Parts: sequence; structure tokens; C-alpha cells
Amino acid sequence: MTADGAVTRRGAQVSTVVDRRRLGALLAVLVAALALVLGGATAASAHATLESTDPAQGSVVPTAPAAVTLSFSEGVSLSADSVRVLDPRGTAVDDGKPEHVDGKASTARVALRQGIENGTYTVAWRAVSEDSHPIGGAFTFSIGAASDTSVNAAAVQGAKADGAVAFAYGTARTVAYGAFALLAGAAAFVIVVWPGGAAVRGVQRLLMTGWVALLLSTVAVLMLRGPYERGTGLGQAFDLSLVRATLDERIGTALAARLLLLAAAGVFLSLLVGQLGLQPKPAAATPDPDDAGIDEEEAELRRLERAAAERPQRDTRLGLGLAGLALALALTATWVGADHSSVGIQVPLALPLAALHLLAMAGWLGGLAVLVTGLRHGLPAAAVERFSKLAFWLVAVLAGTGVYQSWRGLGSWGALVDTAYGRLLLIKVGCVAAMLGVAWISRAWTARLRTADEAAAAPVAVPALAVAGEETGGETGTETGGETGTETAADPVAAEDAPAGDADPERAAQLARQQAVRARAHRQSTAEGSPVRAGLRRSVLVETAVAVLVLVVTTMLTNSPPGRVAQAIAAQPGAAGAPVAGASAAPGRTQELKLPYDTGGRTPNAKGTALVTVNPVGTGPNAVTLRLTDAAGQPVEVPEVQLAFTLPDRDLGPLPVTLQAEGTGAWNGTAQLPLAGEWVVSVTVRSSDFDQVTATQQLKVGQ
Repeated sequence: MTADGAVTRRGAQVSTVVDRRRLGALLAVLVAALALVLGGATAASAHATLESTDPAQGSVVPTAPAAVTLSFSEGVSLSADSVRVLDPRGTAVDDGKPEHVDGKASTARVALRQGIENGTYTVAWRAVSEDSHPIGGAFTFSIGAASDTSVNAAAVQGAKADGAVAFAYGTARTVAYGAFALLAGAAAFVIVVWPGGAAVRGVQRLLMTGWVALLLSTVAVLMLRGPYERGTGLGQAFDLSLVRATLDERIGTALAARLLLLAAAGVFLSLLVGQLGLQPKPAAATPDPDDAGIDEEEAELRRLERAAAERPQRDTRLGLGLAGLALALALTATWVGADHSSVGIQVPLALPLAALHLLAMAGWLGGLAVLVTGLRHGLPAAAVERFSKLAFWLVAVLAGTGVYQSWRGLGSWGALVDTAYGRLLLIKVGCVAAMLGVAWISRAWTARLRTADEAAAAPVAVPALAVAGEETGGETGTETGGETGTETAADPVAAEDAPAGDADPERAAQLARQQAVRARAHRQSTAEGSPVRAGLRRSVLVETAVAVLVLVVTTMLTNSPPGRVAQAIAAQPGAAGAPVAGASAAPGRTQELKLPYDTGGRTPNAKGTALVTVNPVGTGPNAVTLRLTDAAGQPVEVPEVQLAFTLPDRDLGPLPVTLQAEGTGAWNGTAQLPLAGEWVVSVTVRSSDFDQVTATQQLKVGQ
């Protein structure tokens, strides 16, 4: 063992110690950021709902209240215009300073001006629930007596964002998902599958593209969040007051943590490329020809030397792998800690499974991008096979966690077709199925690639090369005169076939240069131009294109309320064969709606018809009656019944109606409908402690 070798190993050990210290500091930053993001992720109901109001919805109070108070099922974030109270003429009568009651995040209160007149008032509210989604609605109450009301539709705040802002916000979120997949998946591919890829320019560009795109998209989401929540235009994206307000919310904390983590990711990428890209490749695991004539002790010493030479890269890959995993987990927390997974049922289980789902997606999709690039830069067939095996397990994780998330978000089979969330989920499942089909084709190409590469790697016999050189004379030498002799030494094929003991040294050098050019062209053709590699590359490109569509649908899913929340409102009107009520209803007339229902129970009141009458079917107060009858047309009693009106086009409601019993299976009340449009009337019937159903029907008001 030489002194130079000992110095080299000591230098490698010192470098490894320094790298471990850097990785330790990087891990400390990641742990702090992870705690920052997950610290506020508590259990709640997915999407906050309005539970009660003071004054009560639809009530008539004798004197003007001092304030209007709203209570929600979970904490909400408020802005300066979260709660507005409009008089019958559409004029705001609140002080414009909504606040939480006694610091309770699940409440909102706004004070009213002094001396407001009698009449019907509309309360329009807009807030952000704990799962970071904007929610909104409206209700009415009356002072003294109910009156007609004419509320400007533009003044009624719902949960709908400006179209341009919503598109830009959704695009930024999609780019963020894709950039994370590219960054995390490419880094994982390099560490686990192809360490030599860290030195390839194309792979380095992929890593940098992912990092820059994630940084820019995160900044864009942070700036667009304020206008998205408040329904304002793109011009408000540069309003620093909105940015500060966003940073005070959970999603703002997650975005700030993501920016901090991206700074750490920049350090990680420099270590990844600097350590794996600049380290010498470990010696191949093939017998050394010189070992044939030495004893066993010397052979063992040489084997240990080779193992010691490979150890620095193994240690570096292990350290980078642990740091990269911690960084990827922390980055996933900035999504799952502020989205659907952070609220609803089974939060402690949903959070880690959502993180696993996102990591598996990144490993698969980001790996595909590196695979496409690697196939153009001599990616070994063994590395392709390693990724193919890894992708199988990643897809298995995606399938398992995806099934759980689907069940958690849908709640019922009917929500698959009855809600936008379910329909988007079906589209995503179809896209993933298409990806799996293309992946199966890619696996077939992978199996053929190993056979093709093994055939191409066989020594190239060039006995005819010398003959060709003799026939062409100096012409060939002129064409290749720019090549250097070092290429022959660096090329095993050329070195093997170079003529030994040639009497003419100049002729021998010329033949060696010719052989080097021939061998290099052969290797380049094998790496880039083989039909098998071209076929695999095309297959992976198609797989990647479908993956982009999957990311778009995933973003739309995260922006949609889960099926459990949306199913009642998004249900299709009526049952098969039921009359289409409200098709030509006109103001000033009584409209009758028939809503068949079936709770699925076995009691006599479990199945029947709900008969709802509305008069005068116009804006303002409407007298409503509700009657329940069984299959024989006889009135039936039920433990609980609810009646509500929703205007989906304006994201208004549901506006519940306070019902007063007036006999067996009969109730009456007043519905305050502030706007004209196509409303959805929903009747919820509970026939026992466990059996309940909601029937819906459309009603055109004021049209």
C-alpha cells in the first residue's frame, strides 16, 4: 500500500467528515421547518360549515341588534370584508370590522350601525376554512317585519374567485406539483439508481429546473392567494397587505416554510452534484487480470483496497439519501399540512399517507424525466432495470394510499358521479390506468434493452481495420489526424486491438487512432441510437405526457371540496320519473315541488314523498309549506326534517328554513331568497336514528 494511497484515503475521510457536518446542519433546518408546518395541523371537519347565527337565520327580531354573530364548525380566517350586512336597498350597514368573538377562531362578529330601519337584511359572509379553501354564503333576518329586498348581486360575496385569478392560481399550484416531482424524483433517481448521472449536464439541468420552478411557483401562489380568497382581480396580487394577511394563515405558514426548505434544497443540490458528480467512479466488480499470478493474501489485499476506494461514494450516497429523504418529507408537509389531509376524519392517519402518496408520485414521475434524459447519455441497462423494479413499488404505494384518500374524500359510491370531486377522481383513475398500460410497454422495452446492450458491449473485432488502413494509406490518417493517442489508452477496445510490436511506430499510432474513432462511434451509437433505446425513450415520453395530465387533475382535486361535503348540494335533481319542478315557474305564483325520498330504512316512514309549496316564487320572503306522505299518500311523522335553499351559480347558501309544525307530517315557514336564479331546494328526512337521506329539486326564482 503506497503513501500516496494513504494520503488519498485520509483526504477522503476528512472530506466525508466535513460533508457529514454539513448534512447534519441541513437536517436540523429540515426538522425545524417540518415542525413549523405540522405544528398547527389539528383535527377538524373538511370545509367549515355555518352552524348558527345571531340573529337566527330567517328570524324576525323586534329591535335592531348591535351586531351579527356567526358560529362555524371549525376555525376560519377573516378579512376586512368577510362579513357584510346589506339593507333592503343593498346598502352596507355594518362597520366593516369583522372579528372573532373572545378570540374563538370558529366565530365571526361584525357590529351594525346605529339607527337602521325595519325590514329584511341580508348577511353575506366569506372566510377561509382550516383546509385553506375559501367558503361563503348568505342568510337573511328581519327587523320588525319581513319586507321585500333588492340586493345587488355583485355585493353578495360567495366562495367563487375571479376567473383569471383562479386560472393563474391553479396553474401555479400545478407547476408546483410538477416541479416538486421533478426535483425530488430526479434527486432520488441519481442517489438510488444512477450515481453517475450527477455528472451529466442534462440531469443537472433537470435538477435545477425543478428547483427554480418550485421556487417561482411558490412565490406566485403566495402572491395570488389573497386575491383568490377575496374574489378580487389580478391587480391585487402585488398588494403587500394581502401578502401579509396570507402569511398569517396556515397556508401562508406552509408557503413560507417551503421557501425556507428550498434554500436548504439549494445546499443539498450543490452537495449532490459536487460529491457524486466529481467523485471518481468506483472500480468495476470484475477480476483484475493481474490477480491471476499472485497469491491469495495479495489478492485479498487488492480486494480490500478496491472496497476502500468504493466506500467514500457509498457513505456519500447514504448521507445524501437520508438528507434528501428528510428534505422531501418536509416539503410534502407544506402541502399535506394545509390541504384536505389536515382536516376531516382520521387526520393522524391521513397526514402520513398523503405524504407517502406525494413522495411516491414524485419518485415515479421525476424518475421518468431522468430516464428519458439518461437514455440519451448512456444510462446502463442495469440502472434502467433498477428503476423499473423501484417504480413497481412506488406504483403499489400510490395505489394503496390513493384508495384510502378516495374513500376518505368521497364517503359513498354515489359521490363518484354526483359530485365534481368524484368525477375528477374518475378522470385521474383513468389517466393512471393509461400510465400503467404505457409502463407495461416500457417494461417490455427494458427487458429487450439488457439483451441489446450485452450484445453491443461485446468486444469489437477489427482485423479488417488494419487492411483498410493499408489500402487507404495516408488519406485515413489525415481524416483522423486531430485525434490524440490518449484516446487509445482510454478506450479498452482500441487498446486491445492495437497492433503490438509493429516495426513502424508511426503506422502503429495511426492504426490506434483509427480504432479509437471506430470504437467511440460504436459506443455512441449503442448509447443513443439503438432501436431498443429509441423505443424505450418514446414509451417513457408518452408515460411522462400522461403524468402531466395527472398532475393537472390532482391540482383540480385539491381545489375541489371533498365529495362528503359537496354531495348534498351537487346531487342530481329528482329521481327517475319524477316531474321536473320549477321548469317554468313565474313570480307571483305558487309552485309545487314533489321530491320522492327513500332513507333505506324498514320503518313505514322510510319511503315516501316530500311535497314543498313556494309562494310567490320571487326574490324576498317566500311562504313555504312542507308535507311528508308515505307510499299510500298518508301523512307520516319523522324524527327530523330539514328544508334549505341553495343558489349554486352564486355560491349562495344553503339557506335553511325554520319550520313550524302544523300537524302530522306538515310544517310551514318563510324562505328569504335574496337573488333571482335557479335555486336548489333540498329536503333532508331522517326516519330513524341511523337512516337519513337528502332529496333535491330545482326551482327557478324571479325568471
